[in-house]
Amino acid sequence: MAENHNPEASVLLGVSNAMVKLHKEQFGRGPTTARAHFAGPDMLVCMLRDAFLPAERKLVELGDAARVRDTRTAYQAATAGDFITAVEQILDRKVQAFASGIDAENSTVFEVFSFESRPER
Repeated sequence: MAENHNPEASVLLGVSNAMVKLHKEQFGRGPTTARAHFAGPDMLVCMLRDAFLPAERKLVELGDAARVRDTRTAYQAATAGDFITAVEQILDRKVQAFASGIDAENSTVFEVFSFESRPER
């Protein structure tokens, strides 16, 4: 039986792996699950679950989810260039905008990338 190689799936797996690696490097721990999906021709969303440090989870349990969101947002802004560079290299597309969303109560991070539109062929 011939191997069914899906280039889009390989690219999405590459993005997911890059996001896990960057989270490990930046936060000392990576998420347990990462899934990247295209949301139309010019947008990519990567969802990372169980992404928070034990101390962050404890802060959420103590009712201080806002502090976790604020701190994570600041970290993501400081390291945005690393995330953008990784995705641009994997997809060979220019990132136009990048945003990180944090759901502290569910220990989930969303990395969202918007790309420059490709010229019509």
